[in-house]
Amino acid sequence: MPARKKKMATSVGAGMTTKNLKRKKPYNSDMMVDIQPITDNQKKAFESYKEGKNLFLYGAAGTGKTFITLYNAFKEVLDPVTPYKKVVLVRSLVSTREIGFLPGDHEDKSFLYQIPYKNMVKYMFELPTDNDFEMLWGNLKTQESVTFWSTSFIRGTTLDDSIVIVDESQNLNFHELDSIMTRCGENCKIHFCGDAAQTDLIKTNEKNGILDFQKIISRMPEFDLVEFGIEDIVRSGLVKSYLISKIELGM
Repeated sequence: MPARKKKMATSVGAGMTTKNLKRKKPYNSDMMVDIQPITDNQKKAFESYKEGKNLFLYGAAGTGKTFITLYNAFKEVLDPVTPYKKVVLVRSLVSTREIGFLPGDHEDKSFLYQIPYKNMVKYMFELPTDNDFEMLWGNLKTQESVTFWSTSFIRGTTLDDSIVIVDESQNLNFHELDSIMTRCGENCKIHFCGDAAQTDLIKTNEKNGILDFQKIISRMPEFDLVEFGIEDIVRSGLVKSYLISKIELGM
């Protein structure tokens, strides 16, 4: 995970109505911890992001691809001078692709995969207590600074004033990737994070979807592609050793 510099802890206020939260957006980028890239490829990703590029980050697990993309996206969305209003996190749950059959509304169903992103966001803010963060997280969702979508629900929508992060993109077939790409509207950025070697897809034609999609966007000047390798793994100790051994064995 990239290195962060501590800020003074900030207590989170309460008592605002939903309407006020949406209008005033009491949480902004000044409340975020200053996080800096550690590896060369993380630096490339940071630089490309600052240049306004859409990103396609791929390669080894444990290299911070999703974290640095989410961090930079939040920095922009919570900055009142940018046109971006929300981070839209999109992914496909391969094992539960038929998410529509699960009970509850879209929010209930998307809760299945919100937890890891919530943990990432917690690292981005320096708050005195877990309760303060829970309040912040709830209000970020209330003020619609972050929303979650599965590929089962994104069809037919147009994403304006948004920064879209398509995570675990190796688990999407070409049709899904193509559909998400064409959802981008006015003032919209889109970033892809994944590792084709770690796909949960079974059918060969579906596995190749991410590679075909990569060929297309590699021809587009709006995109920068950054490949992460073993040298970019930032997990510590046992996990790092395991990931490196796994890659070296081609597994």
